[in-house]
This record gives sequence, structure tokens and C-alpha cells, in this order.
Amino acid sequence: MNLAVVPQEVLMSKIFLIRDEKVMLDRDLAVLYGVKAIRLREQVKRNSSRFPKHFMFQLTEPEVEIMVSQNAIPSKGHLGGTLPYAFTEHGILMLANVLKSERAVQVSIKIIELFVKLRKSLVTDSELKLEIEKIKNKVDKQDKNIEIVFRYFDELLERRESKKTRKQIGYRVSSKR
Repeated sequence: MNLAVVPQEVLMSKIFLIRDEKVMLDRDLAVLYGVKAIRLREQVKRNSSRFPKHFMFQLTEPEVEIMVSQNAIPSKGHLGGTLPYAFTEHGILMLANVLKSERAVQVSIKIIELFVKLRKSLVTDSELKLEIEKIKNKVDKQDKNIEIVFRYFDELLERRESKKTRKQIGYRVSSKR
């Protein structure tokens, strides 16, 4: 697979949200790096001190079941028969150092750039959500104010109508004289 040909959409489809972390699975990274998944895992095990828990973790059986049921992965067999490792942004960068190939370095750079782009879009989305929430609050307050205005308007109309229908008390003086 030529790195220049790998579109961002393909990379995006390989990023999953697991345990509130954006991660990529070892099998997908192995394909991108041009190595066998078993070799990638061997390098990780040989260099385990370089991969703390916030860089990489192994999925549990229930997590794999959820991914299969949500069609994130076609089947358990797609994972090669083992529970996959999930690599965070930092873990992906460390993988490039461990694998020491030019392709791994180039792929990691492209993936990291994508993670940065995702982070920026999340910030933008969060800011957008905050602005929408502010507008929503203003609209809610305005709705309440408009409701009060209409209530007062209705009361005024009722008072005016009650004055018109009220019977006058007193004498009428005729103007014929």
C-alpha cells in the first residue's frame, strides 16, 4: 500500500473511540506499516517499557464483542484470533520508533497529523456547542419574556372588555328640553 495513496477517510475509518480514547488497532496499524500483525505485537512485547497504559492497552472480550456487534469490525476472525492491542496517539508515535522503518515513520506522521486535525475539530465542535447553548438560553429567556408580555396583554384586553360590558350606574339625563 502506497502511503501517498492512503486517503484520510481510510485512516479515519480505522480510528475508534474505546475507553474514552481515540485509538487504532494493532492489525490496522500493521497493514499501514507494511508488517505482519504478529511481528508488530512481538516488537511491542520486546519493548513493553515504552508502552505505558496511556499509550496502549489490550481490548477485553466484551469490548471486542461490542465492536463486532456495532460493525466496527466484521468479525472476531478479522482480528487474527487474539484480543487486539489498541494504540493511542502517543502509542502510534512510539510504534514508529520501535519498528524503525521509514514507512512506519511516514505513516505515523500522517496518522499523528490526522489526530491533531481531529483534536482541533473537537475543540471547534465544543466551541460551537457552547455558542449554540448560549443562544438557546437567550431564546429560552426571550420566550419566557414574550410569554409574560402576552399574559399582560391578555389581562389588559380582559380589563378593557370588562369595562365595556359593565352596566353603568346612575341616572340618564335626557337632552330634550
